[in-house]
Amino acid sequence: MKSIQSYLGDDYEVLSSVGHIRDLADKKDIPADLKKSSVGRYSIDIENDFEPFYVESDRGKKTVTELKRALKQADELLLATDEDREGEAIAWHLLEALKPKVPVKRMVFHEITKDAIRAAVERTRELDHDLVDAQETRRILDRLYGWDVSPVLWRKVGSGRGGAALSAGRVQSAATRLVVDRERERIAFVSASYWDIEAHAQKEGASFRVKLARLDGTPIARGADFDETGSLKRKVTVLDETVARELAAAVEAAGSGSVTKVEAKPGTRSPYAPFTTSTMQQEAGRKLSMSAKHAMSVAQRLYEKGFITYMRTDSTALSTQAVEAARAQAVELYGKTAVPAQPRVYKSKSKNAQEAHEAIRPSGESFRTPAQVSSALDRDEQRLYDLIWKRTVASQMADAKYETTTVTLAIDAAGRTAEFTASGTVYTFKGFLEAYEEGRDEARGDADKGDDQSLPAVAEGDTLGVADIEAKSHQTTPKPRYTEASLVKALEEKGIGRPSTFASIIDTIISRGYVTKRGQALVPSWIAFSVVRLLEENFPDLVDYDFTAALEDDLDAIARGEQKRVEWLRSFYFGDDAHVGLRNIVDNLGEIDARELNSRPVSEGVTLRIGKYGPYLEIVDAESPDADPRRVNIPEDLAPDELTPAKAQELIDAPVAGDRVLGENPENGKLVVVKDGRYGPYVQENEPEDPADVDPDTGVVRESAKAAPATKRGAKKAAAPKPRTASLFKSMSVDTIDLETALRLLSLPRVVGTDPESGETITAQNGRYGPYLKKGTDSRSLEAEQQIFDIDLEGALALYAQPKYGARRAASALKEFDADPVSGKPVRVRDGRFGPYVTDGETNATIPRGENVDDIDFERALQLLADKRAKGPAPKKTTRRATTRKSPSKKS
Repeated sequence: MKSIQSYLGDDYEVLSSVGHIRDLADKKDIPADLKKSSVGRYSIDIENDFEPFYVESDRGKKTVTELKRALKQADELLLATDEDREGEAIAWHLLEALKPKVPVKRMVFHEITKDAIRAAVERTRELDHDLVDAQETRRILDRLYGWDVSPVLWRKVGSGRGGAALSAGRVQSAATRLVVDRERERIAFVSASYWDIEAHAQKEGASFRVKLARLDGTPIARGADFDETGSLKRKVTVLDETVARELAAAVEAAGSGSVTKVEAKPGTRSPYAPFTTSTMQQEAGRKLSMSAKHAMSVAQRLYEKGFITYMRTDSTALSTQAVEAARAQAVELYGKTAVPAQPRVYKSKSKNAQEAHEAIRPSGESFRTPAQVSSALDRDEQRLYDLIWKRTVASQMADAKYETTTVTLAIDAAGRTAEFTASGTVYTFKGFLEAYEEGRDEARGDADKGDDQSLPAVAEGDTLGVADIEAKSHQTTPKPRYTEASLVKALEEKGIGRPSTFASIIDTIISRGYVTKRGQALVPSWIAFSVVRLLEENFPDLVDYDFTAALEDDLDAIARGEQKRVEWLRSFYFGDDAHVGLRNIVDNLGEIDARELNSRPVSEGVTLRIGKYGPYLEIVDAESPDADPRRVNIPEDLAPDELTPAKAQELIDAPVAGDRVLGENPENGKLVVVKDGRYGPYVQENEPEDPADVDPDTGVVRESAKAAPATKRGAKKAAAPKPRTASLFKSMSVDTIDLETALRLLSLPRVVGTDPESGETITAQNGRYGPYLKKGTDSRSLEAEQQIFDIDLEGALALYAQPKYGARRAASALKEFDADPVSGKPVRVRDGRFGPYVTDGETNATIPRGENVDDIDFERALQLLADKRAKGPAPKKTTRRATTRKSPSKKS
C-alpha cells in the first residue's frame, strides 16, 4: 500500500479494504422475524431469486467508516481490488456500503511497479457485474451445499472426533474423495514378485551398469508389466529366485559377452511454460517443501512488495515486455545461443478470459536477479523468487538437445542367450536446462532407468567383460499417495476448484481431520472413508468429478455473461432437465444405516468400526457368536492400507498390557495393575483378585474376571469408592514399569518440604499441562517429570525465587534453532497447554495434528511461523450489523 501511495503521489490517498467487508450471515445474526423463512435457514431468500442476506463485520464497519471519512474530501473513487471474481465482489460490496456521490472507476493492475500503477490509473473501467454474479453464485452454491449436506454427516457419520466439525463442501468433498480413492486403490492392490539380474560391463578400464532385458528373445518382466491385481499385462518371462540365481551363476561363469547392437537416437526437450498458480504450488511443494498454503502466503508477500506479478492466475501468457526481459536476461547469463530466433508464445487453457491474466513472473520491464533482491527478502521469499525467476527466464530459452545411446550385450549363459542392455543420455546442448529443470512427483515401478550414466565408445562385435553379477528381487508397488503437489495437479486436471482455491481446499481437508500428513504424503482417515461413502451412496452427483468440474464451467459461463445467476441457481437447487436438484436429493434421502456406514469387514469375524472415540476392531467369537464381541483399538498412526487381515490378527493377538498385575501394595494389600486407557497409560489400585482370575505366566487379568457382576433389574448398585490411579510419565512404558515405580506414582503428590518464610507446604505433582510445584495457590512448572521425585526443598525454593515467567522458560524448549530471519529471535519448539508449538518469542504456531515433534526441523519451523504471520491474529468475537443485498445497478 505504501508503494502504491508513493507511485501515485500526494494527489491520491490509498486505503486498504482488508478483504471482504461483509458476507452471508450466520444463523445467530438473522433477525427474529426472518428466523422461520429460508433466510433464517441459509441467509438466502430462496423464494425470491436466491437473494442473499449479508452482514457487515465489525472490521468491515471500521473500514467503511474510514473510507467514508476519506471520501468527504475526494473528487473521485478508484476501486483497486484484485481483478478476479473475489476482487470484483469486494469492489461491489464497497460500492454498496459506501454509496459514493463522486465518480467511481474500477482500477486493475497485475504488478505493483510505478509504470503498472500509473498505467492502471489511465486505463480504468466500469465494475464487471458478471464477475460479481459469478462470485455471488459460488458463495450461495457453497452455502446451500454445505448447510444441507453437512447435517447428514453429523447425524450419520457420528459426532466423535470433532463432532459437528465434520462438513461437506462442494470442492472439499471431491478433493477428499480423490485422496480416499487413491487409498482404496492401495488397499485393493496385489503385489507381484519378480527377479532380474544386474551386472557391470567392462571395456579397457571403463565400467557401466547393464541389466538383463531378454532371455532367449523373450522380454524379462519389469514392474510395469504387472497390473493392480498382480497379473501380467503382456507376454514376458517372469524369473523366480531359483532361475535368477542359476542364470546369474551361468553369466558369471561365461565372464564376457558380445555387443550385438549399438543404437543412438537424438531428441529434444522444450522448456516449461511460466508459472500459473497451480504449477507454482506444485513446484514449491516438490523443490522447497512448502505447503500450498505457505507458498501462496510467500507469493502474496512478494507481490505486495512489488517483486512478482499477481499470483492468482491460470494463464501461461507473458506480456511483450516480459518476453523481452526474459530473453535479454538469458542472453546476458548464458550467451546468444541460449534463446531461439523467435520468442516463445504460451497459450492459456482457461476459457475465462476475464481471469486469465499474465503468468506469475518477476515484475518490471527488466528482471532483477535473485542476488539483486536478496537483501530485501526473507529466506522463504528469496527461495520462491529464485524459483519464479528461473522458471520465467527458462521459458524463453532454447530447446535442450540430447542423444540417447542403447547398447545390447549378448551372453551365452549355459546354453541360454541372455541379453543385457544399458542406456546413457548425453546432452549435446543444454539450452533451458542451464537455468531450470522441473521437479517430479514420486514415480512407481523401476525408478532407476540407468539412462543417466556415461557409456564408453563401443561398437557391434566388441567383446566386453562382465563382473559384479547380482540377482535382485523386486515387488510391484501401488500408486503413491498424493502429496500436496500431486493433489494440486490432480485437482487442476479434473477441473475441481480454481487455482486460487487449491491451497484452501487442502488446508480444509487437513483441518477437518479427513486427511493427515505423513511426511509429504496425504493419508486419509477412516472418518474420511465414511464421509465419502455416505456422499457416494446418497449424493452421487455432488462428489462426481465430472459434475464438480461442470459446476466450475458454469460459474465461468456466468462470469462471461453467458448464463444468468438466478436461472442457474434455480436449476441446481430445485432441479430441471440438467440437474436432479439438491433440495430433491435431501428431501428424499430415505434411511441411512449409520452402523453399516461406519463399518468395513476386514476378515472372517473381524470388522472395522468407527466409534465415538475413533476406529476399533470388533471381533466375534465363532464358537460363541451370541457373546458380546471383543474390541481392539487401532493405533492412530496405522494408515488404512496397512490394516490388512494379517495386521488385524496381529493386533488381536497382541498381549493386553492394559491389565498387567504388577504386584501387591504392602500398605493396604491391594493389587497394583497397569492399564492402557483412553487418555494414555496409567496404574491403578484394585481390590485383590481371585488367584484363578490372573494368568500365572503373564500376570494379565483374564477377560472373564474383568466383567462386572450381573445385578437384578431394578436393583440399586452400591456406590463403590473410586480406586486410586496415576498416569505414567512420558518416559515410562506399560511393558517395563515395575511395582516400585508404580507405588511412587500412586503416592503423588509428593511433599517436598515447608517454605520457612510462609510456613506453606510445597508439593510436587503431575498435572494436565505437565509437572509442577504447588505452594498454596502459587505454582511453578518443572522442566521434566522426573523432577517430581528428585527436586529437594532447596531447589524448590530457588525456583520460587525466580520470576514466574522469566528466562528460565528457554530451558524448557523441546528443540532450539537459529534465529528467525524475520524477527531475528531464536526459534524454539515448546510443549504448551494445547500441545507442542513453534515460537520465536513473538509468534506462536501450533504444530499440526499428525506431525511429530521429532520431525520438525528448522525449515519446517520457519514455514509454520510464516504461515501463522500470514494468517494474522485470531479475530475477536464481535457483533455484526446486518445488511440486505440491493440489486446491482445496471451497466450502461
